[in-house]
Amino acid sequence: MFRLKTTSSVKKRFKITKTGKILRKKAFKSHILEKKTSTKKHRLSLAVVCKKGDCQAVKLLLPYI
Repeated sequence: MFRLKTTSSVKKRFKITKTGKILRKKAFKSHILEKKTSTKKHRLSLAVVCKKGDCQAVKLLLPYI
């Protein structure tokens, strides 16, 4: 049986909690931050739990998690 490789881009972008939930970061926090309010920037910096359909795709790309 051959070894399944983990996708390194997915490994860098997602975190797995102890209960098995997958956390991701929100978009739109990399540049053009002057016009965004501090509240919006704070909300964008928080981690979010992925949706069910996205979790299945991420779990395929991370086989040993």
